[in-house]
Amino acid sequence: MLGKAKVIAKWAAIALVSAVLLFALVAWIGSSIGRGVDWTEPVAADERTIEIMVGSNGIHTEIAMPLVTAEKDWRAVFPASDIVASDQPYTHVAVSWGERSFFLETPEWTDLTLSTAVGAMTGGEAVLHVAHYVRPAPADDYRVLRLRASEYRALTQAVESHLVSASDHEVLPGYGSHDVFYSARGTYHIANTCNQWTSDQLAAAGVNVGIWSPLPGGVMKWVPRAP
Repeated sequence: MLGKAKVIAKWAAIALVSAVLLFALVAWIGSSIGRGVDWTEPVAADERTIEIMVGSNGIHTEIAMPLVTAEKDWRAVFPASDIVASDQPYTHVAVSWGERSFFLETPEWTDLTLSTAVGAMTGGEAVLHVAHYVRPAPADDYRVLRLRASEYRALTQAVESHLVSASDHEVLPGYGSHDVFYSARGTYHIANTCNQWTSDQLAAAGVNVGIWSPLPGGVMKWVPRAP
């Protein structure tokens, strides 16, 4: 009986590893196939552009946008009064989307538990994570992307469309003093992850990105590194 249990455990482990490897392979393929959009990044010297930033912490990606531009003023949508450190001279808001338990409980890969992962893969309630920054610095994992004014307006409209109605609005504490969570529209599952959401928002702005990007690397490969 013990020998049979070992064989079952062995094949179960092989099946799990195979499933993970297959998922990673399909994700790499899906994120490498562009959506076929004929888009080029505008040159700031030739036309007015708005600089956004696309960042990754290795598990979640986010889009950082200027707090105030002629196209959008985020101060009324994501007020600094919702965070602990509300008195800083913030210049940007960074927004990402994901499953409530997965987002709240896994800021890093080391925080991930099996129960949280399984729950997220099978579908869960969504939240928006909003962080307030003061002049975020470009880096390899926080890259600048320039958009035209019309493209930036499309991006802001896509992001804001995920906020729930005022009657269902919920504000939840963030990871620290400068961020917060809001209840959001949509359902998170294995085919619609936080990173796919980032990819979809960029696509709404007209940016050419991968057709399916469940992992952060699949998003970041489409955003050029700084020279």
